[in-house]
Amino acid sequence: MEMKKRITLELRNRSPTEVTELVLDNCRSSDGEIEGLNDTFKELEFLSMANVELSSLAKLPQLTKLRKLELSDNSIAGGLDVLAERCPNLTYLNLSGNKIKDLSTVEILTNLKNLKSLDLFNCEITNLEDYRDNIFRKLPQITYLDGFDQEDNEAPDSEEEDDEECEEYEDEDDEAGPPGEYEDDDDEEEGESDLGEEEEDVGLSYLMKEEIHDEEDDDDYVEDGGEGEEDDDGKMGQRKDLSDLSNFDKGQIVMAMRLGESISKTAGLVGCSRSAVVSTYQNWSKEGQTGNRRQPIEEEEAVVQGEKRKRDAEDEGDEDED
Repeated sequence: MEMKKRITLELRNRSPTEVTELVLDNCRSSDGEIEGLNDTFKELEFLSMANVELSSLAKLPQLTKLRKLELSDNSIAGGLDVLAERCPNLTYLNLSGNKIKDLSTVEILTNLKNLKSLDLFNCEITNLEDYRDNIFRKLPQITYLDGFDQEDNEAPDSEEEDDEECEEYEDEDDEAGPPGEYEDDDDEEEGESDLGEEEEDVGLSYLMKEEIHDEEDDDDYVEDGGEGEEDDDGKMGQRKDLSDLSNFDKGQIVMAMRLGESISKTAGLVGCSRSAVVSTYQNWSKEGQTGNRRQPIEEEEAVVQGEKRKRDAEDEGDEDED
């Protein structure tokens, strides 16, 4: 589906000024450029354009309230200077899976004064010697690079960051005193309205599934949050760290990444953190450069065995219920 048409569908009869989040993943850009997105989306805070065949940001509109921008799995090689001019308040930028090769290309991001998290995973630039040290030196404002800070501490999930920001806003409202009571009531009504719109969005995605090619994303979402939120030990729902991964888990990660799955999808499949996916795949890539890369057939067998084990476990669970 073309990007312009996808934007129309995502609006769902709303005005662009009412939209704060917009996901355009897996649609098609026009000649590698953005189309259908303009300055009227002035309230936009989150924009995702992953895997849309984008090669240029020249037509990115003025989005002064935009804080998070997802541009993974495109063909962007430069022209990042436009971001500071049109999205000056960015705090999170994902450029993983693009064609960025040189430090000079990302050095221009120093003008994004509020940038805290930058993702360049799976770009050629990550193969440069002292890549991380150089990025942190040239972009002193960022805290996290590819999901980790300078001391290799993992970045919090975006959901946790959003929760923290919401708590900050709530604290500010509490300090404001009684005059804010009516505003809180309005916020609750707006929250209920947004919830209804989200439910309509899910229905629209399924009705339009012949045209919108992100049904797999919906499945992954159900898988992440739906399977076993709790078990007898109360451990389900906890994501595995790198140290918890078995060789089988690592094989699944490598296979999924080689098949072009995103970091988030792969993490959901294996039940681990995004940082564990990044570290596992990077380690595998380094082993491959020294001639120790695993054979694809072994990885495929590992995935098949994993699916079989999963089905057997489900069958046993059904028998126990009976």
